[in-house]
Amino acid sequence: MQHTGKKLLVVEDDPDILQFLQLVLEDEGYQVRTFTKGQDLEQLHKGELPDLILLDIFLSGRDGRELVKALKDQEETKHIPVIMSSAHPRAEPTARAAGADDFLAKPFNIDELLAMVEKYC
Repeated sequence: MQHTGKKLLVVEDDPDILQFLQLVLEDEGYQVRTFTKGQDLEQLHKGELPDLILLDIFLSGRDGRELVKALKDQEETKHIPVIMSSAHPRAEPTARAAGADDFLAKPFNIDELLAMVEKYC
């Protein structure tokens, strides 16, 4: 299934994972924008808002949980689904408590990733 027109934002500080996610999601027809730093999320403007955000929990500079709280507290971004990811075994409860709509454990299965993204898009 092609998802042309759906905009995804991927925030991940590992360049290999970021490139992998971008390639897989673009291959499915998504428009993918990538950020390597959490601070970049502050650049989101009305009209350029993504349909979904994939957000790593442990980012250099800012914790992804702080970022998801900030996104969910803002009127213009609170409706955007956020899927958080981490390789840390106990990260899921803290991600959900921060406001994440879903959680994806690393390393993840491509089919699991795509099914989760499709669920929100």
